[in-house]
Amino acid sequence: MDNSRSEAARPAIRFGATVLDTPDPKRLSRFYAELLGWAVDPDDDSDDWVTIRSADGAQLMFQLATAFRPPTWPDAEIPQQFHVDLMVDDLDAAQTYAESLGAVRRRAESEGEHFRVFLDPSGHPFCLCQSS
Repeated sequence: MDNSRSEAARPAIRFGATVLDTPDPKRLSRFYAELLGWAVDPDDDSDDWVTIRSADGAQLMFQLATAFRPPTWPDAEIPQQFHVDLMVDDLDAAQTYAESLGAVRRRAESEGEHFRVFLDPSGHPFCLCQSS
């Protein structure tokens, strides 16, 4: 461990939000708002930046990326970089709902009976995971 850093006090740093790159922030934000039951922030809703918020203040943001290339996961040509896990009580009902909003099922070898892999409308992978 680098002891030179231990002398400095850690400033107040807290997690703010996750931001997803997309060629269509409005479309992707509405997909996740509907999927999660969150609301689009009317003060933060433009063609190049949209924020959605939960009732308890969690937020997810979407920014315009005109050169965005969706991951090709599980092929490593364009790695997934990250993915979102969403906890659900009923996998079948959650899958039906997610697909009705535009999600596409992406079966993975690692997929078990307790989670399913999907692509959102911009091609980002996300998982629906059975709550325990």
